[in-house]
Amino acid sequence: MSVKKIFWDDPYRTTLTTTVTSVQDNVVTLKETIFFAFSGGQESDQGTIDGFEVLEAKKVGTEILYTLPDGHGLEPGDTVTVEIDGPRRLALMRLHFAAELVLWAVQTRHGAPEKIGAHISPEKARTDFLWEGSIAPILPDTADWVNRIIAEDHPIESAFTDEAAERRVWRIEGVGETPCGGTHLRRTGEIGPVRLRRRNIGGGRERIEITLERL
Repeated sequence: MSVKKIFWDDPYRTTLTTTVTSVQDNVVTLKETIFFAFSGGQESDQGTIDGFEVLEAKKVGTEILYTLPDGHGLEPGDTVTVEIDGPRRLALMRLHFAAELVLWAVQTRHGAPEKIGAHISPEKARTDFLWEGSIAPILPDTADWVNRIIAEDHPIESAFTDEAAERRVWRIEGVGETPCGGTHLRRTGEIGPVRLRRRNIGGGRERIEITLERL
């Protein structure tokens, strides 16, 4: 049995009352959760369980383990309140989907280079590619396409492709789709305009950094 991930059903939710299912020293598991754990480059949420700061959220298979401070005193069966930092979650979702659009644009419009890394924080996102030479020449076209899709305010569909294995996909009708288990916005217009910047990280690897014009 794994935790029910409410953050997929309602990624805008910031509070939840649920039940502790297991406790091992400072690590607890929950029946349901809104607290995302680092995955696919997207940073974990920040917040509390029953007022105790979550020091680490770790995804293990389809379960999520939450590390709490010493002395939390929680036991299996306890009813607890989970709270996350809502503005931080929204910033992560905006930058996450901006990064998804950048990846889609680069791979479908510019020769399908291999993605070799990604990271999404509340301040900026990055995606790394195997790429000979400078990736800078494609940035104007990529930024124009991404900002056009954002301005058109398309609905974003997020759904399971394999519910038992918790495999999910995002889809924009007429634009594209890709596997992704992160938290997603409802519409592209929520992202706002983005800016792209090239970083050379050496060894035939190029990085695109993504920032929002409005945080």
